[in-house]
Amino acid sequence: MAQPNSAPSSAPVSVIGSQFIAQDQFDIIVDRYANGNLLVTDINHKILLKVKPCTTHFNSQLVVLDADDKPIVTIREQSLTAHSGMNVFRGDSKNKSDLIFHTKKHHLIQMKTNVDVFLGNKDSGKHVNDFNIKGNWSKKDCTINRGDTSATIAQMYKMQSTDTKKFVNDKFMTTIYPTVDYVFVVTLIAIVEAMEMESTSNEKEYRTATGKVVNAIGNVSSALSS
Repeated sequence: MAQPNSAPSSAPVSVIGSQFIAQDQFDIIVDRYANGNLLVTDINHKILLKVKPCTTHFNSQLVVLDADDKPIVTIREQSLTAHSGMNVFRGDSKNKSDLIFHTKKHHLIQMKTNVDVFLGNKDSGKHVNDFNIKGNWSKKDCTINRGDTSATIAQMYKMQSTDTKKFVNDKFMTTIYPTVDYVFVVTLIAIVEAMEMESTSNEKEYRTATGKVVNAIGNVSSALSS
């Protein structure tokens, strides 16, 4: 079980629903798949939640489902935002009245994970964040805190194989602290995972495009000198 890097939050956290709050601290396992799906289980491998991509013609979106494939929330990309914003709606809705919270990167360009969470319809440019996800996502060393405080509601860490000392690359664990809405935590995990996958994809595309330009310049230079 992970040791908290900061003090656990004492006040209950109910964002998606009070029915998703456990009174005691517990761990979940997040299993990642290449197609963007996530499978969330407890330490006894009982399925708690599923996250599935559902891309439309207009934007990319994710759906968080319960064990019976019933939609709990839908995550939709914000259009025309420079900070990789995401909106989270109740069920499979896209109505503004069903908006639960939205997220954005703390900085446009950042080396480590730093994502702000704003509840309801708050203008993220004028209000202090309600929660924050911070750390090193590639190392799965991240915490979710209340606002910019050190009150932690969840902490992620790498999962180690039971038969070796190696870490499992496609899985990681998260400690959910007492009286915290675990669906809210998983939704934030899904958002950051999607952001990081998009960032990695964009970086690969940039490197490929840059390589092609360099090769083209080299070919032209060779042709001119021959």
